[in-house]
Amino acid sequence: MKPFYFNTSAHLLRITRQKSSTLAEFLDALRECPEGSIFQHSFQTLEEHHFIREGFSNDFAHWALSACNEPSLAEELASVDVREFTSVAELRERFVQIVQTFLQRSPAAGTRIARETFYFCASDSVVIPTSFMAHTLREFAEGLRGVSVHCIHHHFIEARLRLKLMSNDFSQWLYEDLGLTEAARQLNRIDIYTGTLEDVRDQIIRIVERALI
Repeated sequence: MKPFYFNTSAHLLRITRQKSSTLAEFLDALRECPEGSIFQHSFQTLEEHHFIREGFSNDFAHWALSACNEPSLAEELASVDVREFTSVAELRERFVQIVQTFLQRSPAAGTRIARETFYFCASDSVVIPTSFMAHTLREFAEGLRGVSVHCIHHHFIEARLRLKLMSNDFSQWLYEDLGLTEAARQLNRIDIYTGTLEDVRDQIIRIVERALI
């Protein structure tokens, strides 16, 4: 059995060449921006939004509402669940389809100047090991309590792109190394959109502690 090494990640933010002042420009930029921008404005900002309990879970939806005053488009963009995607290319295509369909229905909205420009950013990630490691399920539960929420985000949300699976690092270890199939499945069913990352951590710990009994 392999031990579980708890890691976290740091992100160096940079502004790309893409920016948009209208929804038509936004659609073009969505198609052309680097994959890192799609990741930054969806997966990565999900981490930032998880510190609050209200508002949209991605930057695209927030801009559509606050800068473009298009609540229906904002709701459609916000409805995109990153758990359904194992590649940034697929996620990009979903956002493109939503904006494209909206502009086909409301062509006049495409040229309306937004209240503020959307600047596409990207981030370079650096994986950083922590002092926490687990050989047993009990040590794993203790590690979950001790690590930062950034570590939770790294292993539980970002990991989907790394694994190219509809799963996460925690579930993979429980399933592959401990044989806890049901606990792994329960972790994968946690709704990451209905609370903060601390709430997500608490749910993970409860499932792991039930498996200890």
